[in-house]
Amino acid sequence: MSANQPSEHPVEDHGLLRFLTCGSVDDGKSTLIGRLLYDTKAILADTLSAIERTSQKRGVGAVDLSLLTDGLQAEREQGITIDVAYRYFSTGTRKYIIADAPGHEQYTRNMVTAASTANLAIILIDARKGMLTQTRRHSKLAALVGIPHLVVAINKMDLVDYSQEVFAKIKADYLAFAAKVGIDDVRFIPLSALNGDMIVERGAALAWYDGPTLLDILETAPAAHTERAEKFRFPVQTVCRPQDSANPELHDYRGFMGRVESGAIKVGDAVTVLPSGRQSTVKAVQIGGVDIGEAGTEQSVTLLLADEIDISRGDMIVKTLEAPAAVKEIRATVCWLAETPLDRARTYLIRHTTRDAKAKLTGIDHRLDVNTLENLPADKLAMNDIAEVSFKLAQPLFVDPYSENRATGAFIVIDESNNNTVGAGMIL
Repeated sequence: MSANQPSEHPVEDHGLLRFLTCGSVDDGKSTLIGRLLYDTKAILADTLSAIERTSQKRGVGAVDLSLLTDGLQAEREQGITIDVAYRYFSTGTRKYIIADAPGHEQYTRNMVTAASTANLAIILIDARKGMLTQTRRHSKLAALVGIPHLVVAINKMDLVDYSQEVFAKIKADYLAFAAKVGIDDVRFIPLSALNGDMIVERGAALAWYDGPTLLDILETAPAAHTERAEKFRFPVQTVCRPQDSANPELHDYRGFMGRVESGAIKVGDAVTVLPSGRQSTVKAVQIGGVDIGEAGTEQSVTLLLADEIDISRGDMIVKTLEAPAAVKEIRATVCWLAETPLDRARTYLIRHTTRDAKAKLTGIDHRLDVNTLENLPADKLAMNDIAEVSFKLAQPLFVDPYSENRATGAFIVIDESNNNTVGAGMIL
């Protein structure tokens, strides 16, 4: 077959997968990602040469693959990951975005940020140490922010002689913990990130394990928005009204631009505009002025409606009979991101999709102790605190529970005095 001829059996594209790696300090997160990139041949030659030189300067015999993700100078000096490092790679069947989250408790806000868009989390456990406090904390946070699939990677099996008994003990301990906190979808895999066993290739040292490799799990994991039918949500970002006197066809053009956060839309669908409640039908779906007929999740498009309706930024277009709740009070799980504590007396701005609403805190139900996983009474929130709180809103928001829709169930809290993002919330 000619190189230019299409294959008779085209490779199926499994879609983009965003996944998170997390675990205790020195469990090998950065080395795991480096090995994954190295063994899938996703490293450019000049990048590989650079880390080889750095490894030699440090006196490391082999290539230090952790350098691929510990990109900040401070991380290299301290030997820990202090911020979220994102890396991108692709295989023959799908594209990936990896988030390498920090392990320390004081960087809880960084992990929550990284986890908010992930569809799978890899929880690393050092085979020598077993379950640690940070293992429980990261697992709870991953479940809290709605990551549907967890993979417990028991790393450094080479340092326990690839013991099946050690693997079985850690697996049993984790399953007992998972049952207590309500984690259902979890898979286990033994591996050695340093040597590459069970990452991309199986290796020869874990013959007793007959499950998939880590890459096999990643290649077959469901992509976001694919596991259940989702309702159509289209927050309007801007209204397109071309001003071109030379083209009279554009005189009456009014397009509503934004991103399809969930669901799908096509020409002829009946829609409702919120908050007005006005109804119409979709006349056209366009990208760059070109009609495409229909659009799906995460596509940025322009919608044209059959009727003249007053619509502006912050409005939401939904399918008729599928409207979300319009609420002026919300109860949510909030992670406080700012160094300045939450002030009950202040008014904050809540940004939900493209809509803003002034908000006042009306109550703190409880705060989660991220180490003991207990719910504790609280009257204030400091940086990295996670709590269930209630807000009263000056303007209505059109929300879904976060468990049903991560786009329309999430929001950020903004300090109006400096426009800083001070909190992130998930609607209950």
